[in-house]
Amino acid sequence: AMDKPLPPPQAQPELQPELQPMTAPLAAPVAASPANDPANDPASKADDPRLAAALALFDDYNRRDPTLVEHQVESLPQNQVESQPPHQVDSKSLPGPHPQPHPQEWLHARFLDAWITRLAPQASEALRLAARCQHIGRWEIPRSRFPEGLAGYVQWRTALMHHHVEVASRLLTTAGYGPEMVDAVARIVRKDGLKRDPEVQCMENALCLVFLEHQYDDFCQRYPDKVVEVLRKTWQKMDDAGRAAAGSLALSARGQEYLKKALAEA
Repeated sequence: AMDKPLPPPQAQPELQPELQPMTAPLAAPVAASPANDPANDPASKADDPRLAAALALFDDYNRRDPTLVEHQVESLPQNQVESQPPHQVDSKSLPGPHPQPHPQEWLHARFLDAWITRLAPQASEALRLAARCQHIGRWEIPRSRFPEGLAGYVQWRTALMHHHVEVASRLLTTAGYGPEMVDAVARIVRKDGLKRDPEVQCMENALCLVFLEHQYDDFCQRYPDKVVEVLRKTWQKMDDAGRAAAGSLALSARGQEYLKKALAEA
């Protein structure tokens, strides 16, 4: 529990939980790189067994998300495919693209982790842990519990932040971490020092990039009247490193047109 209320967080660009799950395969992650090599997975190279234990606890918790989205299993980095539960199909045995349903927040955490690895190959333990619990248990605090409008939205986002911190802190403690690491991860999850703290800004970059790579086209289709404004705010949230990474994404023609309009109005 927090000793004092935290300031309301800024709204993030990712799709909200109350939206319907996507029914088409999500866009593939960035091209394979040394950062996605299985040998570089923190759980496989860590001397501290607490790291592997915490990541497993985070993944198990996020697999409870009842909302499923489809994704081509084989397009996940190999270190992430191999950690899937046994009942999910092994991509090595699949001839060609084979979309599979995955819990939404489990998949989002994996996408976020992949971007953190690419943006910060030498990321600290706290940042890698935060990548896998940034939205942990998000489905447990639905938007419908709060009033309509901006005030209700801010209340919802604040409740979500506290929930993410509480669940993550409890699981980190279960994995054997002490208060110092728990506080370090919570600081990133809360986004304390955004625009000032390099790790918090890296997380913000990664969140924006996950949106642009995996949710943007669906958002364009669902909310064409909101796309330009969301893009403009997304671009402002990123720093130069995040914008450079965003420039490498293969957006659809429609997505590119919206982005050009958003940047022209920025």
